[in-house]
Amino acid sequence: MAEGLVTAEVLGTAELGPEPCSPRVPADVKHDLLQDEDTFSDYGSHDKPGTVLQRFVPEGNVPFPDIFQTNQLLFYERFRAYQDYILADCKASEVREFTAEYLEKVLEPSGWQAIWRTNVFEVLVEVTNVDFSSLKAEVKLAHPYLCESQVSTFTLECMKELLELKENQLPLQELWVVFDDSGEFDQTALAIEHVRFFYQNIWRSWDEEEEDEYDYFVRCVEPRLRLHYDILEERVPSGLIIDYRNLLSECEEIYRKFLNLRSSISNGDSDTELENVSMAEGLRLYSEIEQLKQKLKLIENPLLRYVFGYQKHTGIQAKGVRPTGRKITHVVSTSMMAGLLHSLLRDKFYQESHEEMEIQFHNDPLSAINACYEGDTVIICPGHYVVNGMFSIADSIELEGYGLPDDIVIEKRGKGDNFVDCTGANVKISNVKFVQHDAVEGILSIHHGKTTLENCVLQCETTGVTVRTSAELLMKNSDLYGAKGAGIEIYPGSKCTLSDNGIHHCKEGILIKISLEKSEEILKSGSAGCDSSLKHLFSMSQDFLDEHYDIPKITMVNNVIHNNEGYGVVLVKPKIFSDLQENAQDGSEGNKILKVQTNEEVGAVEKVGQEELMQHASGELGIYARPDFCDQTEQIEGNCEIVNELVAASTRKGQMKKKRLSGLGITKADDNLMSQEMFVSIVGNQFKWNGKGRFGTFLF
Repeated sequence: MAEGLVTAEVLGTAELGPEPCSPRVPADVKHDLLQDEDTFSDYGSHDKPGTVLQRFVPEGNVPFPDIFQTNQLLFYERFRAYQDYILADCKASEVREFTAEYLEKVLEPSGWQAIWRTNVFEVLVEVTNVDFSSLKAEVKLAHPYLCESQVSTFTLECMKELLELKENQLPLQELWVVFDDSGEFDQTALAIEHVRFFYQNIWRSWDEEEEDEYDYFVRCVEPRLRLHYDILEERVPSGLIIDYRNLLSECEEIYRKFLNLRSSISNGDSDTELENVSMAEGLRLYSEIEQLKQKLKLIENPLLRYVFGYQKHTGIQAKGVRPTGRKITHVVSTSMMAGLLHSLLRDKFYQESHEEMEIQFHNDPLSAINACYEGDTVIICPGHYVVNGMFSIADSIELEGYGLPDDIVIEKRGKGDNFVDCTGANVKISNVKFVQHDAVEGILSIHHGKTTLENCVLQCETTGVTVRTSAELLMKNSDLYGAKGAGIEIYPGSKCTLSDNGIHHCKEGILIKISLEKSEEILKSGSAGCDSSLKHLFSMSQDFLDEHYDIPKITMVNNVIHNNEGYGVVLVKPKIFSDLQENAQDGSEGNKILKVQTNEEVGAVEKVGQEELMQHASGELGIYARPDFCDQTEQIEGNCEIVNELVAASTRKGQMKKKRLSGLGITKADDNLMSQEMFVSIVGNQFKWNGKGRFGTFLF
């Protein structure tokens, strides 16, 4: 009943209300600040429609009058209304008071009609007065009587009796203002919409009981408002949305139980055994509520939301071998013609062993992958498939397109989810084209195990392929383009082999991360005087150091990296360890044992270390290595630059590790640096027309 049509008739821009509640910043400055903020936001801009009120024609069998269309306001409109006009810097306990003051300034107290909407019926009423303190309106039934109900019992007499029971007072958020082209009730319609939206989507019944550490808008309204619009624009993973709504419902249910229990305790007799039991139950409920509230805040916080969602929704459990022990081949096709089936039987299913093979047919690739167990194969027939979900591949399966990649297109809809998440030990994907549109997550993330991409096309939207720590990617004969971030993002401790690929028209071609995050954390703790814990952490084991100071193992052979906006390859690395150490407290005795070599010492050892590594490199490169490979033409000079930089990083890592262990009294034979360090085979790659050049480094 709430659905309808929007006509082409619109009004001029409607004002949000009176002057802001708090004149701390001039209005023009606030407008400029807000405009600057939204310049980089996808929640809408001032140039887009939405600041005008439209006429909305309700659907249904009853000829209700048109109403104001107010439920499609943009993010910045609601943000500005709550921040500048309604809530300002009020506390949670002052929300109702501030809201009443706002309504008293902008709301017409009488003389307008509205549709009273509930889950059961809709009825036309006329507002005779507004009680601002209770956020309610005094109403009477309009003439003629118009009512549409899901049941036939709501006659005129029944509706009058219902209003009498409610003392003719209705919550403002249940009223939809009838359209009036005079402009007199525009602010009334907007004000009621802001109140309705706030209590439906922002306010929580427990907000008043939380400590007001800082203003309610910053603490609760803004993050919840951003989350609401992120969900609307499909920027949040679907699984995380379900979790959030379940957590919210669970928290509300437990809070109701807690309030009932608290009320019964306050009304009961004191010093009774029953009261003691109720007190214990109340503490348990309170603890559960606090835990649920913390989880909700994690999701509401835009910075923590990604981390929470990533940790939760990438831990996909593998199914393992099917209980029957059989392996199944899944065939995906929108329609199976006799000729296609004959070709499949001839090319894919004929076996000389004459073993029985079980085949299952699916209409879409997502259902086929979800049905897979360890060792299964998915064959996708030519066609254009649109999916609304994430490919979560936790078992070792093979996904194969039957034909050329341009003939097997899988298009992703839904911004919040990753496209393909791989955690299987050995996943193979071939002859498929993946297409993203308006995405906010990467096209392929490899979290664990090995994933092989062969003869694939990846049309990206954000980051292309992400190879996480301890994961492995083998990508060959594939084409990747369109990423607004890096085409391939390689994390420390991962392994990546790229052969005969095209990577182009991305923000950056390949981004390689070398992280010393743990060392920075330890240094910070050391500067706070935790010398004993420093020594303990550093002396834990050689494996600890290897794990947190590792750099990725990369092989790049015969790739063409071109037409990227930034660099063809960019190396992201921390400042030299000695620079970090200089920021620590020099007076601490514990810090002295952790001092590493200065820049001059690094330079001295690099001359020997790099020569050793380059000699070893010649052996590792095998057939690709040539004595003069650093003197190639300009197109492949980037190969030498990348090798030199990674060799230098590898040398620093080894020398810093040896120095640190030596200072702790730990000695271990480490003459052959290359036996513990990776070497990168980077040969025959072509770098053309990249905006900033072939290779660059970024220090953090």
